[in-house]
Amino acid sequence: MTLTPQTVKVGFIGTGVMGKSMAANLIRAGYEVHVYNRTKAKAEELLDMGAKLHEDTATLAKEANVIITMVGFPSDVEQIYLGELGVIYHAKPGTYLIDMTTSSPSLAKRIYEAAKQKHMFSLDAPVSGGDLGAREAKLSIMVGGDEEVFDSVLPIFRIMGTNIVYQGQAGAGQHTKLCNQIAIASNMIGVCEALVYARKAGLDELSVLKSIESGAAGSWSLSRLGPKMIRQDFEPGFYVKHFIKDISIALQSAEELNLPTHGLKLAKSLYDRLAELGEEDSGTQALYKIYNYID
Repeated sequence: MTLTPQTVKVGFIGTGVMGKSMAANLIRAGYEVHVYNRTKAKAEELLDMGAKLHEDTATLAKEANVIITMVGFPSDVEQIYLGELGVIYHAKPGTYLIDMTTSSPSLAKRIYEAAKQKHMFSLDAPVSGGDLGAREAKLSIMVGGDEEVFDSVLPIFRIMGTNIVYQGQAGAGQHTKLCNQIAIASNMIGVCEALVYARKAGLDELSVLKSIESGAAGSWSLSRLGPKMIRQDFEPGFYVKHFIKDISIALQSAEELNLPTHGLKLAKSLYDRLAELGEEDSGTQALYKIYNYID
């Protein structure tokens, strides 16, 4: 089947900070979109755009032939796919199942095998780029599963992202996303410490940022989140609580690979402290605040 707006009904589960924008881009591209979210208010904007709301995941699964999930935690992913109302048990054979949550590689493999038994196609396709990348359809999408399935779904991925890479068999997308989160975790510490150092040295932080962001120290976190830190903007593009979840998955996976991850462990301890201070619903750039508490 060619996955075009004329042949596809998309079921989108999880319309939070990023999922809402991703689903909205599919609607704008002409796809019929069915949505489910535990908090219905978060789907209102999509309903105004023409999306169809469902009361549970099972009824959504019966309507859609492409189902995309973008939720919070691996436990949510497991419940949505393999629970009592799991989409695998209610969707039609031939349905494409695409989990874009950052989740466990081992869970991605379980979902892939369960889907295969039901004659469905499963991809793990976590993303990077935050709320801005979701709104502007410029997400990086890292995909695991069968390559021919990836090729079939590629037109849909192109509506949501620009850097779309097939990484290998089931679980490979999740492993790649964990590489992404490992790199970010230590980098966020460096960004915070560099800007706090600038402030304590009596420098103008924005001027320092202008000097260093285009050199060897440059990174997405420095350029995009550094200015937010400086102006004390800690609204979530990506929640602290979800980053802690991602780091925890990465630590467990690294342990299974017998890989020491010293920077990742340090980042986990700092973000755990930040959550204890009531910042779990702040954006990840709120790590900058931890240095006010350390002072």
